[in-house]
Amino acid sequence: MHNADKGSAAQLDGKDLHVGIVQARFNANITNAMASACLQALQDLGVRPEDITHVQVPGALEIPVALQAMAEQGEHDALIAIGCVIRGETYHFELVSNDSSAGVGRVALDYQLPIANAILTTENLEQAITRQSEKGRDAAYVAVEMANLLEALS
Repeated sequence: MHNADKGSAAQLDGKDLHVGIVQARFNANITNAMASACLQALQDLGVRPEDITHVQVPGALEIPVALQAMAEQGEHDALIAIGCVIRGETYHFELVSNDSSAGVGRVALDYQLPIANAILTTENLEQAITRQSEKGRDAAYVAVEMANLLEALS
């Protein structure tokens, strides 16, 4: 939810974390803005640029398999999925939204690896534009917070 009360986390520290980002090119104007906000937030949290792996895939449906490949490498403390699915005139929106989200969740659970799901699903372009920067920034914060939490729990 845009501008939702997200509560507050303890001081987040991304130093020494390795983060992978999988960005869909479909709706590139939106996903590029999301990736830019995400990368800036990761750096603000202390993640060094050389510790960030950023790859692109054609669309939201391809995100889970790229996340899985990164997870299998065992080199990342957290992953981030960036995409944008805008409702069209057909049922395709539901299929892409549901399948990409389910795939992201499956990879996270299968590999016990935090994945920030920043695949926007909106009714129209205006909603996507309104949310793009906040969603990208939030993904970075979620990835760092969850990487820190899982480290503390292990």
